Amino acid sequence: MSVRTIIVYVLLVLAAAGSWHLAREQSDETEMQAGAASAERGFYLRNARIFGTGENGELVYRIEAEHAEQVQDERIDLSNVTLLYAPDGAVPWTVDADSASIRNDERRVLLKGHVRALNQGDENGPDTEIRTDYLELDPDAYTAETDERVQIRIGERSLTATGMLASLDTNRLELKSNVSGKFFP
Repeated sequence: MSVRTIIVYVLLVLAAAGSWHLAREQSDETEMQAGAASAERGFYLRNARIFGTGENGELVYRIEAEHAEQVQDERIDLSNVTLLYAPDGAVPWTVDADSASIRNDERRVLLKGHVRALNQGDENGPDTEIRTDYLELDPDAYTAETDERVQIRIGERSLTATGMLASLDTNRLELKSNVSGKFFP
């Protein structure tokens, strides 16, 4: 074996060792970035339940979601969401949506996509249903508000409007603009 062949082999071994070392550093850096990204995301839950309690510690409402994920310590994103008020409370509303967000600095729940609020009336009154694509709900204050188009059905009666403010505990509804409806005798 000539000196020239030995030098070529040594250079090839050094090149292989150098490329292995660089690949290893990039792999470590990628792992650190992935770890940092997961740390930024926070927690992730399936079949999540969030319970809201009053000042006395009694259950006021619960939020159920197929998935819940904390995003950068700023908010919690939920998918396939249902909000139920406590059965012993005087608020018989159930609210469903495709997704929701809860910011860490406030108690409002921002519901998006096929939002449906349903009050199954008692034996004396009809069901009330509210549908919209976006709804801001303050479950502690029992208020729901949107500036989007809403459809409201009360028994056989139906209304549409742009914007709404609802007080769920007093069953009071304020429509903001462009109100139209159908009432059958």
